[in-house]
Amino acid sequence: MSTEQHLQYKRQGLQEPYDLVAKKLIRLRCDYAIAADTLIRFQLEKQIEQTEAELNELAQQLDELERALSSGKVYRALLKLGYREQTRSFRRFIETHSVAAFLIHGSLYYGQRWLLNRLVVQNVPNIMMGKIVRIELSRIARRSDITALWRELAGRVGLGRQSSIPEIAERVYQWWLTQNVLLILYDVDCLLETCLHDMIQDFWLILATKVKTASPQASQFKLLMFLVDYDGCVGSWNIPFVERLDSTWKPDNPVKLPQINQFSDDELTNWLEYAADELPTKLIDRLDETVKTILKNSDNGIPEPALGEICHLSGCNWYDEEEKWLRL
Repeated sequence: MSTEQHLQYKRQGLQEPYDLVAKKLIRLRCDYAIAADTLIRFQLEKQIEQTEAELNELAQQLDELERALSSGKVYRALLKLGYREQTRSFRRFIETHSVAAFLIHGSLYYGQRWLLNRLVVQNVPNIMMGKIVRIELSRIARRSDITALWRELAGRVGLGRQSSIPEIAERVYQWWLTQNVLLILYDVDCLLETCLHDMIQDFWLILATKVKTASPQASQFKLLMFLVDYDGCVGSWNIPFVERLDSTWKPDNPVKLPQINQFSDDELTNWLEYAADELPTKLIDRLDETVKTILKNSDNGIPEPALGEICHLSGCNWYDEEEKWLRL
């Protein structure tokens, strides 16, 4: 049962008792209006208070379910907006390879984390059930201090902080033999170019080589690594990135997904028409005005402000929903 079906089921289960309590409240108020006896009126007042409280509680639960259903529709609609080039490139690689590293890059507020979650949720959702290692480089290291990365990575995989790089790679490899593994390095732009180069050569190359030479039985599991750049600079570094899949590609080399761009006028217009069933009617009825409003309030289509504005126009709050929608 999907999340939406579960919410619909809960709403149906609450609607019947809500209707019954509402009818009960009407009867009690009618009885109170015609009652002459003081004691009976007092008893009816207490019953009315209790019934109103019960009805308000049910109404609040129904309102929460309606908001959840509405935000779920907005979420599904947003999953169809933009990032087409990045999605196509990602799919080409994972459809033919179970092991790969990807660079997600763009300027600040271009929705790198949103894209990361979208790529995983829409294309490799099963990997969420395996081992996930997240490292935020902005918190743990100076630009030149790659040793902090090794210490953090060792701790994240359950080893001592002084463990060697081959030991770390071996631990991740052993995980991969029995389950999917997802590695995420946020803020790779906080590293020096030479440090990122060393990380790829000294860790990812070792790991990818071990996986390539593994027995065929292990190939049912995926090993993916994401390098998330919030500055848009890493794509121009002297790193052995590849951009196109061909017969010579090896998973040793990270894939540079297309750089994230702003949402265009045409892109937003086409999306609103395509996702009309999931969005409030008022956004579609005044389509041109909606597009202008989104662009105006997002510095001409910067993705994260645009997503926030769309949520606002749809009656939900991007910052409230973000924690539910972005699991990675």
